[in-house]
Amino acid sequence: MARVVVDVMPKPEILDPQGQAVANALPRLGFDGIGSVRQGKRFELDVDDSVDDATLAKIAETFLANPVVEDWVVRRVES
Repeated sequence: MARVVVDVMPKPEILDPQGQAVANALPRLGFDGIGSVRQGKRFELDVDDSVDDATLAKIAETFLANPVVEDWVVRRVES
């Protein structure tokens, strides 16, 4: 089995109200020096070694992310 991580983030031109809320709260909590925050999603999949990168990309594009408003990165990691 292999561990695959899919990180999904809003595209840069898409507003991110959750990220903005976090960025606005940080100074009030005493954390300075943070310019902006973007909030995304992370998926971890345990897959058979036979699952190829094209299949993983198709899973990310059609099921895990909304390609209209989100970008994604698929990467294999040490499990």
